[in-house]
Amino acid sequence: REIIHAGLHDPDFIAHSTRGFEAYAAHVESCTLDWAAAETGVPAEAIREMAHAYATAPKAQILWTLGITEHHNAVDNVVSLCNLALLTGHVGRWGSGLCPLRGQNNVQGGGDMGAIPNKFPGFQDVADDEVRAKFEAVYGTELNGVPGKHLTLMFEAMEAGELRACYVIGENPADSEADVEHARKLLAGLDILVVQDIFMTRTAEMADVVLPASVAWAESEGTVTSSERRVQRVRPAVPPPGQARHDIDIIGELARRLGVSWGHPSPEELWDEMRSLSPMHTGMSWERLEESGGIQWPCVSEDDPGSEFLHGWLWADDLEGRDPAPFSVTHHAPPKERLSDEFPLRLTTGRALDSYNTGVQSGGYASPIRYGDALDVNPADAAELGIADGERVLVSSPRGSVEMDVRLQPDIPVGLTFTTFHFPELVDANVLTNDEWDPRSGTAEFKAAAIRISKLEPEPAGA
Repeated sequence: REIIHAGLHDPDFIAHSTRGFEAYAAHVESCTLDWAAAETGVPAEAIREMAHAYATAPKAQILWTLGITEHHNAVDNVVSLCNLALLTGHVGRWGSGLCPLRGQNNVQGGGDMGAIPNKFPGFQDVADDEVRAKFEAVYGTELNGVPGKHLTLMFEAMEAGELRACYVIGENPADSEADVEHARKLLAGLDILVVQDIFMTRTAEMADVVLPASVAWAESEGTVTSSERRVQRVRPAVPPPGQARHDIDIIGELARRLGVSWGHPSPEELWDEMRSLSPMHTGMSWERLEESGGIQWPCVSEDDPGSEFLHGWLWADDLEGRDPAPFSVTHHAPPKERLSDEFPLRLTTGRALDSYNTGVQSGGYASPIRYGDALDVNPADAAELGIADGERVLVSSPRGSVEMDVRLQPDIPVGLTFTTFHFPELVDANVLTNDEWDPRSGTAEFKAAAIRISKLEPEPAGA
């Protein structure tokens, strides 16, 4: 609204390259700076300053991480960012755009290769009959056209008794899921749990079968794709230790024992099969990847240099025959779990610079900047509760309680608290988190649980 009222939007770009602006502008008319400040806690003047800086910049990018997506309205949050880019023309040209930053190595590559329940490699829909027929011809088998379940739906299916076996590759849901105690009960109730990993995670400890895998970045050959869509070669430095095997060897051996022989295809052969099916990878030969140091998709032919940025067609005179990009009307929705007298504080969880996810890979080394899983609290909130810096407290949500140390943080807003989830063996933070989820993306609302902080009773003398 501020960008529109200040006349900082790009009317020429909007008229040429978008549709739905009038409905969008009418919808945001009620979203005043004062309203936004009251909802977010960010001062109105700071919102105005940011809006003007973004809209008037010659080039501007919006980059986001899980603070945008780990909410029950994650997709609406992302679409709202897309609206801002369309409003200002900061998309489809050098130095401007939208970039979701991935939280883990090769998340982008996994999605590109079809590790999504409704997509084949190259983000091609499994429900598309023509696309599916193309894959069936190469794979030599009939493929199911019904989209699979994402992780959240898998746990719902476990609870309903519809999913009785689970094969987990490189994931630790027994520590990483929201409302994790409930998730552990569901995993423990499976008929069989198979885990393929490089570490003995808590999930692996629960498994009926553990398949030791090789490390992707040191012991395996293949490709990795960055958040900027750059596909790069990965080469092994050392062989897998002990009984550890490459992922494709494990899966291939499992297929053989189930009666299907894939032989022993090389990474290059697997890549060539994939790029024959994925138009956005077609031009990336193994040789080109080897020589170039990386190519950005889409790369549709072997003389295509790749694409440094996406959506350049928005600036073409004829939009390259495509439909204009749509503005989307989204509705503000507060967190599902409301604050109350019983649970008056908001908890958000996330990562710290020195650690990685559930700590399996990063927890075993000393770091001069690591402080463990403390609860960051504003000094004003701590004073009201009579809590001191470093004091151990009981933190409770509607799902459970954990003990942790308080760390006073003046930079955190009053009423908000923060902790990481890197040390579940010390502080099981996901006992507290909320498993409400976005029905379109499947992401849980890790960023908005309601909690209370209680002082611990002193130990009895002589105990």
